[in-house]
Amino acid sequence: MNEELEFPPAAEYLKSIFYRDDVFIACFFGSYAHDTKIQHITILKESAIREYSIASRTGILDNFGLKLNESIMRILHLITSPRRTESYSVQLGNAIVDKLTAAHPGSTVVVRDLAAAPFPHLEEAHIQSFFTPDENRSAEQVRAIAHSDEAIAELQAADVIVIGAPMYNFGITSNLKSWLDHIARKGKTFNYGANGPEGLIKGKKVYLAISTGGIYSEGAMKIYDYTENYMRAVLGFMGMTDVTVVRAEGLSVPGVQDTAMEKAYEAITV
Repeated sequence: MNEELEFPPAAEYLKSIFYRDDVFIACFFGSYAHDTKIQHITILKESAIREYSIASRTGILDNFGLKLNESIMRILHLITSPRRTESYSVQLGNAIVDKLTAAHPGSTVVVRDLAAAPFPHLEEAHIQSFFTPDENRSAEQVRAIAHSDEAIAELQAADVIVIGAPMYNFGITSNLKSWLDHIARKGKTFNYGANGPEGLIKGKKVYLAISTGGIYSEGAMKIYDYTENYMRAVLGFMGMTDVTVVRAEGLSVPGVQDTAMEKAYEAITV
């Protein structure tokens, strides 16, 4: 019987290596399938795990007769355009995901459609729940924090995050902003230390699929681009600094729009 098992956060992986039980050893390294014995293992690219070299991980795996496979990834795809399948950012995001899965067969994709199921804008109950210890939260606060906890768990589990970011009025969509508000939490995705703020979501690869009617990557309109700079800033604050931007731009510009998507697809590298 094959069974896909869930596993604890990265901090738990580090503790589990000290146990001899094969299940704990496997949890340290990531997801796995098993019947009577562990047959296959997939390395999760969590920041805590990345500190171990391929050689050291392979050596430990060899001791247990396990096979190293780093090519399989967990991909989180965020859809933010209310235009759904007609959206250029959705089409571009799908193309990025397709290239990733083609390059890494067996990878899994989780789609979070923020247009179909938007997160609520932050209210007092959300803010209070963020700053209330788990054991002291009321039933209302537990309900209020559910979106945030779920979104952060998805983020932590992913190796790669593909974010569709169409430009609306020079910025991101309101549903993407709400998602960011729910994941930006002190002690969860960032913290403050003696040397200032530190992002806690590390070791992730992010692709931004930006679509714009005009051309904002260069020229006179560049100063109006509050999509890329803002997204790089807020993601970087949380530790996600490996960001690749793929743009479909000039989608409303005569003489440019006819080839805009083709150029965007050609620019995708994974």
